[in-house]
Amino acid sequence: MKLDKVQLTNFRNISSATLSPSPALTIIRGVNGSGKSSLVESIFYLGFGRSFRTSKHTSVIKTGEDEFSVFASCRNEDNEKLNVGFQRRRNDTFTCSINGEHSNKLSDLVSLVPVQLFTPQSTDLILGSPSERRRFCDWGLFHVEHDFQTLSVQFSKFLKHRNALLKQQSDLSAPQNQYWEQCFLERAEALSAKREEYISKLAPIFEKYATTFLTEYEVSLNYYKGWEKDASLAESLVKKREYDGKIGHTTSGPHKADIKLKVNGVNAQELLSRGQLRMAVAALQMAQTELFNTLTNRKSIFLLDDVGAELDADKRELFIDGLLDMDTQVFVTAIESSQLEFIQKYNEKKMFHVEHGSVKEE
Repeated sequence: MKLDKVQLTNFRNISSATLSPSPALTIIRGVNGSGKSSLVESIFYLGFGRSFRTSKHTSVIKTGEDEFSVFASCRNEDNEKLNVGFQRRRNDTFTCSINGEHSNKLSDLVSLVPVQLFTPQSTDLILGSPSERRRFCDWGLFHVEHDFQTLSVQFSKFLKHRNALLKQQSDLSAPQNQYWEQCFLERAEALSAKREEYISKLAPIFEKYATTFLTEYEVSLNYYKGWEKDASLAESLVKKREYDGKIGHTTSGPHKADIKLKVNGVNAQELLSRGQLRMAVAALQMAQTELFNTLTNRKSIFLLDDVGAELDADKRELFIDGLLDMDTQVFVTAIESSQLEFIQKYNEKKMFHVEHGSVKEE
């Protein structure tokens, strides 16, 4: 997927702006607070339906306005044109549009616009909670497995129902609850199997990129399914049934899964410096980009916000070089051109300057 034109209205401090990006590399410059990050944030909305900067959608709407909108003209890998859009209102309702057809089903839109992001907070992928790493894995599965979204929704539904039974002190072994227990077990095992297979494909690609970004370490990436290694999920659910009943929620299953990154046999967060953690995240995202391309024959859109604050100059160049080599459409924000001196070597690029919410091509 490539974005040919992006239009946003009443988005943060930007009343109206139109951006015609490069199909390869687009650089967005501006001082802090100028609105440069708002441009990549608006593209992120097309790929996720939410912000990466705040959980409060109303704070993204320009002061005094009732809604914001983001529209984009795109081309897919077959060079077919596609028009997509996203609007969110102060009453917290939203509308997606695909070629003029309106929908309230967010997955229809985000499945068409595969977006990845690297920001100063990206080290949370390693330092943060397991939920961060599950989201990383599930992004890949959502975009490569057609039935993953349905499976994920079904699992969440049956997990919620199981937890409700636990809170009610219901006997999960009772005949009337066996149907729900079996439904939960089947979806949980299917979800875990998909994640495990995905990580097994991602791991060798990650290790390849890690030789460039973390040259002095041996790395490994492994999936931990969320219950005892030497037990089946059914056995673990029975074993923990009494404990789960006491605390009122399920403690075994893929909702407790994690992805462990180790360097020289040690958990990465215990050994790597902040800068090295950024390199590890870059290698993970490069690996996911390559795997996405391989499994789908599609291309993703990559947003690098404030890249100058997070990566050394040579690593910025390696990161961007690698993404462009995979025909990824890359958007980069920076305060000064000096942070990206190496971009002169790229022929297919566009430069934009943002000042007080106004966007101009250089």
